[in-house]
Amino acid sequence: MAETALERMGGARSWTGAVIDCDVHANVPSLDVLFKYQDPLWVEFSRERGWKGPVVAVAYPPGAETTARDQWRPAQGLPSTDVSMLQSHILDPWKTETAILNCYYAVDSLRHPDWAAALASSVNDWIIENWLEKEPRLRASLVIPARDPVAAAREIDRVGGNPGFVQVLLPVRTDGLYGQRSFWPIFEAIARNDLVAGIHWGGQSEGAPSPTGFASYYAEEMVAETQVFAAQLTSLVIEGTFQKFPTLRVAMLEGGFAWMPTWAWNLNKKWKGLRREIPWVNRPPTEIIRDHVRFSTAPTDMGPPEHMRQIIEWLGSDDLLMFASDYPHLHADDIDALLAVMPETMRANVMAETARRWYRL
Repeated sequence: MAETALERMGGARSWTGAVIDCDVHANVPSLDVLFKYQDPLWVEFSRERGWKGPVVAVAYPPGAETTARDQWRPAQGLPSTDVSMLQSHILDPWKTETAILNCYYAVDSLRHPDWAAALASSVNDWIIENWLEKEPRLRASLVIPARDPVAAAREIDRVGGNPGFVQVLLPVRTDGLYGQRSFWPIFEAIARNDLVAGIHWGGQSEGAPSPTGFASYYAEEMVAETQVFAAQLTSLVIEGTFQKFPTLRVAMLEGGFAWMPTWAWNLNKKWKGLRREIPWVNRPPTEIIRDHVRFSTAPTDMGPPEHMRQIIEWLGSDDLLMFASDYPHLHADDIDALLAVMPETMRANVMAETARRWYRL
């Protein structure tokens, strides 16, 4: 069964080296499991209001094929709700050395600022007890109340020293662009705790999930997400976030990477003509990105091999990509095909070594 699962996801049958997976998911099975980590006040709030937890169906509707591969979808409930599923589905079959666990629980959909902060804390404590303490191959991203940068920084300082946490999860859809100064307390706390800022698919902003309005179809929404990733990265570069926090490391997760070379070329071009407005961006944006940003391989969005080979060449670095299974989501990724179009010197970096360095593993 494990071999069949690997074959269906385009497993790296030709790869026998180390594997570090920079994006696997945990799902909170129900709000009730978080109550033991919460003050009784918030438990009472939930029960009085009949609140069952955040709605996370926008990015991945439960019944959509993209939400989980068939072989990873349980008969009932959500996939990846306990560590045994992750072990049998992906860690053991891939012989994974380390996997970075990301739990998007849509804390940002809860508008009550104190309740949202308490909810984020309870998710982090649940991750520690039920995932990190049970599986030594796991490291994790901590969850924050992203609408409240001060509270988010406080939560990062509360649990950021736990060696199991190596990243802070930042949903890509927000009410504002992450480079703006209102978000700087978050990045200051991330840098202070020597963590990675993981900008990841998802988010419950006040605005539409595209630059200019709500999509009519789910397919539109899926495609528009790439534009949001590009907007966030543009903001971080142009607003001077990396100059303000020179040790900051960012991982762009579940947003693909094939779009990056042409977007970066355009960003360099615009910078050359407009840099007098942003004098703090004192070198080409592509150089800043190479120093501060890495991208997960999933979804690969791989076209013909000759085209993907050119994209790999355009990246201009052997050290920008990190392998991700994006368990349990469904992508038409073929890791063997991706490795085949790379220089041999790049493959070990993609499958393990870049993530090892980026996450200080």
